[in-house]
Amino acid sequence: MSQSEIAVVGGGLAGMAAALRLAEHGCRVTLFEARRQLGGRASSFRDTRTGEWIDYCQHVSMGCCTAFADFCDRIGVSHQFERCRTITFIGPNGRQCNVKCSRWLPAPLHLLPSLLRMRYLSLRERLSLIGALMRLVRGDFRDTPSAPTVDQWLRAAGQSPRAIEQFWGAILVSALGVPLREASVTAARKVFIDGFLANRRAYELVVPRPPLRELLACRAGDQLTSRGVQLRLGTPVQQIALISGAAADQPRFRVVLAGGEQTVSHVILAVPWRRLPDVLDNGPLREALQVDRLQRLPSAAITGIHLWFDRPLCDLPHAVLVGRLAQWVFSRGCARAPDTQQPSYYYQVVISGSHALAASSRESLVETVCRELGETWPQTAAAQLVHWQVVSERDAVFSVLPGASTLRPPQSTAVDGLSLAGDWTETGWPSTMEGAVRSGYLAAQRVLESLGHRKSLLVPDLPVAPLAKLLLRLRDRL
Repeated sequence: MSQSEIAVVGGGLAGMAAALRLAEHGCRVTLFEARRQLGGRASSFRDTRTGEWIDYCQHVSMGCCTAFADFCDRIGVSHQFERCRTITFIGPNGRQCNVKCSRWLPAPLHLLPSLLRMRYLSLRERLSLIGALMRLVRGDFRDTPSAPTVDQWLRAAGQSPRAIEQFWGAILVSALGVPLREASVTAARKVFIDGFLANRRAYELVVPRPPLRELLACRAGDQLTSRGVQLRLGTPVQQIALISGAAADQPRFRVVLAGGEQTVSHVILAVPWRRLPDVLDNGPLREALQVDRLQRLPSAAITGIHLWFDRPLCDLPHAVLVGRLAQWVFSRGCARAPDTQQPSYYYQVVISGSHALAASSRESLVETVCRELGETWPQTAAAQLVHWQVVSERDAVFSVLPGASTLRPPQSTAVDGLSLAGDWTETGWPSTMEGAVRSGYLAAQRVLESLGHRKSLLVPDLPVAPLAKLLLRLRDRL
C-alpha cells in the first residue's frame, strides 16, 4: 500500500481529512494547495488594525457532527472547542429564550419545554410547531426539482408567516445557507432529525475558541507532516491528465504544475466544484466526471460582519437574533489595538443566504447591524464602534434547492484511481464542516478499497434514542 503515490488536490477540510486517513494507513501522499495556508474556507486572515487573526466567517459544529469531532481528535485540537449546551434566541420583542436540554425528558422530547417557552410566538403557534415537526420528520420526501420548497411546504402545513420567519427561518437559514423560499424540504428534515430530535446531545453547539488558522491550518498541517504527508502550499495545480496506455501497476495521472509535473497512481480532487473545469483537461476526465452538469449545482453566499466596540454589548457567548438581518452574534473576546492600546470588544455577526445583500454597501450593512444590536441590548446603545470589517463569500456553500442532491456526485468516479472530495459531493449532509470531513474520509476509503483495504473509515452517528425511533419512525436512519 505504501508504494502507491497519491495526490490530494485542495487543502481545505475535505483534502486534509482525506490525506490524514490515507497517511494513517501507510500511503505516500502529496497534498497540493494553491494558497499558502491550509483550511480553505475554514481559515483566517490577519486584521491590519488590531493585529488579530480573525476567521473569514464564524464556523460552528454541533454535537451530531461525529466525523468532524473525530478529525479534531486525530489532530489533537478537541480541547480547543467550547461545547455550549444552551442556545439563546432573542425575539423581535426582546424576549430571550434559552434552548437547552430538559433534565428528565428523553429524545425527541428533550427540547419540548424550550420550544414552548418561545413566547415571542403565540401559544397557538407554538403548539402548531409540534404538529408540523412531526409531519416533517415522519413524512416520506423525495428530493426532486419539482418538490416543494420549505416555505411552500410550511404554508401548506398551516404554519403562520410569523412562525415561518421566527422559528423555522431562525433555525434553517443558518443551517442550510439559503432562504426558506429556496431550500429543499429533505434538507430541512435532515437538520431537524440529526440536529435536534434523534439524540439529547445532538443540538449542542461546538464553537472554536482560537482562530481556525491555529486549529486547522497550523495544527492539522503539523499532524499531516508528522505522518509523512508532503505539503505543497502555494502550489496551484494547473491540470490533471490521464497517462494513456499506463499499466495497472504504473502511475495513471499527471499532475501538472507551473514548474513541472508529478506522476501519481491515485488522485483525490478536493477543490470546489466551480474549480473542476480549471484543473481537468478537455478530454475523457471532463466527460467522465460530467463537469458541465456539475456546474448546474447552484451556490449561496454567506457574509461575516466583524465589529469592534469600546465596551461589551452583552454577557452572552452567542445569540440568535430572530427576525433580524443579523442572524447570529458571537462574542469573540477583548483585545487591545496596537495603534491606540485601548481595549476593544470583538463580535462577529453571521448572515447566511446573503446573495440579496450584494447590492448593499458595506457601510449600510454595518449601520443596519449596529442598529439591530442596539435595539436588542438597549443598555449598550452608547457603545462606540471603533473598527469593522465585512467579508462576503459569494460561493460559500452549495444551495440545497429542491433536486440539488441529484446533482451531487459520489466520491467514487467512473475513472479508476480518481476520487472526489468536498462538502458538495454526496454525503447526505448540507454544506458544513461535517460534510467536508465525511467526504474526505469517504474519498480516502475509496482509494484504500482499490488497494485492498476494506474497513470503513466513517465513524458512527450519534445513537438514536429508543423513544425517538418509536415516535419519529427513524428505523430507516439506522
